[in-house]
Amino acid sequence: MNNLLFSPMLGIFWIAFLFAFCFLFVHTARLAKIGRHYQKQALAKKSEEQKQEPEEKTDKEKPSPQTEREPVYYIVEKKRRAKTSFSQPKEIRFK
Repeated sequence: MNNLLFSPMLGIFWIAFLFAFCFLFVHTARLAKIGRHYQKQALAKKSEEQKQEPEEKTDKEKPSPQTEREPVYYIVEKKRRAKTSFSQPKEIRFK
């Protein structure tokens, strides 16, 4: 604590150091949590694939009827030409 009172420049250094340390610690912890979640998902997915029977794998190789869809056609209106003559402007009164 005396170091912080000894010199304002030294105090600024320690504050910046503490901020950087806390910033890195928090983000490292968040990344570790995300990595652990990802590993659990990958492990669960791998164990599911091992439990499946070989017959189910051959079904996945065949294209399902949902993936073979017909093309979609969109009806687009023809662009209308701008009016060549305009009506008289209307007067707008605000109360």
